[in-house]
Amino acid sequence: MSGQLKEVRNRISTVQSIQKTTKAMKMVSAAELRRAQDAILQMRPYALKLQEMLQGIAASGDNDLETGLGENRPVKKVLMVVITSDRGLCGGYNSNLIKLARQVIRDKYADLFSRGQVEIMPIGKKGYEYFVKSGYPVNGKFRQLFSGLSFVHVREAAELVVRGFLSREYDVVEIVYSEFRNAGLQQFRHEVFLPLPRASHKGNGVKHRADFIYEPGKPEILTVLLPRILNTQFYKTVLDAHASEHGARMTAMDKATENANEFLRNLKISYNRARQAAITTELTEIVSGAAAQGG
Repeated sequence: MSGQLKEVRNRISTVQSIQKTTKAMKMVSAAELRRAQDAILQMRPYALKLQEMLQGIAASGDNDLETGLGENRPVKKVLMVVITSDRGLCGGYNSNLIKLARQVIRDKYADLFSRGQVEIMPIGKKGYEYFVKSGYPVNGKFRQLFSGLSFVHVREAAELVVRGFLSREYDVVEIVYSEFRNAGLQQFRHEVFLPLPRASHKGNGVKHRADFIYEPGKPEILTVLLPRILNTQFYKTVLDAHASEHGARMTAMDKATENANEFLRNLKISYNRARQAAITTELTEIVSGAAAQGG
C-alpha cells in the first residue's frame, strides 16, 4: 500500500511540474501574441487597400499584365509556399496546414506532383522537416524566416518567388497559410499568389473597368507598383501566420493547464482514497492484534 501511495505522490508532483510549464508558456505566448496581433492589425488596412488597387488594375483590362505578372500560361511547374511555425506545442496548427497543402496538391496538381513538378517552399521549420522527411521537392532557403522576422527578409522571399514566375521557372505560385481572426480562431487558407487575378465581370457580361490616370506612364508605374504590392501582400500573409501561431499556442497551453487541473483533482482523490484504505487496514490490524492479545 505504501508503494501505491508513493507512486501517486510522484505522479502528482510530475503533473504539477507540467502545469507550471504550461502556465509559463501560455503567458509567453500571450505576450508574443499581443505584439504579433498589433503588427497584423496595423498592416492589414494598408495591405487591403493595395489589394483593391491591384484588383482595379486587373479589372481595367490592362494588356501589360498579360505578358508579365498576370500571364496565364500552361501549367508545367507549381511552387507551393507553405507557412508553418518553427516550434510545436500549438495544437493542430501545423498538422492542419500541412494537411491543407497536401489536399490542394492532390486535388489540383496530382499529375504534376507525380512527375516531380510541384515544389514546396516552406516557411517555418515544422513544415520544412515534414516535407523533407516525406520526400517532396523542397526549396528550404527561407525555412528560418521567423527567427529574424522583418519586412526586409520577407521581401527577399517574395522577390525570389516573383523572379521565379517571371523567368518561367514556375507557372503558378500558391500560398497555404493561416489567417488570423482572434486568439482562439484561425482560418486555414490557400490562395493563388501568381499569376495575378484577371478582370472580373458583372452579371450583364460587361467588364468592370477602373478609371486610372498613369503618370508619368503606364509601363513605368506598373513596373514599380506591382512588385511592391506583391511584397506587401506576401508580408501581410506572413504576419497573419505569425499571429495565428501564437494564438494557437496560447489556446493549446490554456487547454493543457485546464486538463492538468482536472488530472490533479482525480489524482488527489485517488491518493486520499488509497491513504484512507491504508489507515483503515492499519486500524483493523491493530484491533485484531489487541483482540488476540486479550483472548
